[in-house]
Amino acid sequence: MYVCVCNALRERDVKAAARAAGRACPHAAYAQLGARVKCGQCLPFAREVVSGASTHA
Repeated sequence: MYVCVCNALRERDVKAAARAAGRACPHAAYAQLGARVKCGQCLPFAREVVSGASTHA
């Protein structure tokens, strides 16, 4: 499932990036993927995804 349509970021990629960044923060995960938040519509779901990545690592 896509987390961010603007950057074409998928849930599994955002989770992996959050783990690699070592932070439960969408901005850190996006930066790890070489992207940044654009329109912001993805942030609520992205927060859930990165939060789940840190608790299920």
